[in-house]
Amino acid sequence: MAAAGARLRAFRLGLRAETIAVWLLRLKGWSILGRRFTEGTGEVDVIAVRGRTLAFVEVKARADFARAIEAVTPRQQARIRRGAEAFLARRPAYAGYVVTFDVILVAPRRLPQHLANAFGL
Repeated sequence: MAAAGARLRAFRLGLRAETIAVWLLRLKGWSILGRRFTEGTGEVDVIAVRGRTLAFVEVKARADFARAIEAVTPRQQARIRRGAEAFLARRPAYAGYVVTFDVILVAPRRLPQHLANAFGL
């Protein structure tokens, strides 16, 4: 029972962090194309576009930014890349766009931090 409560709290924290990330991106002029995109073994928290740049964004909420950035492991990066590939395969209109993999870090009592192009292809 305690494990289910912990999972629910983590899920809610993740949703709040994604909402914060979406608002940050909107304030920076990005349009949101999708949230919680999943296909096959790929998953992306937020997909955003600004001009001819398409960003696949991972959102991490932790007690501090150092722990948040450590949570973006190579395995997670691969999952995000697979999600990006699936998204682009179904939407050829974005084929000519510049693709970035961004991370938004969320920590209590801190403004969120947007790391553009946090990891490569």
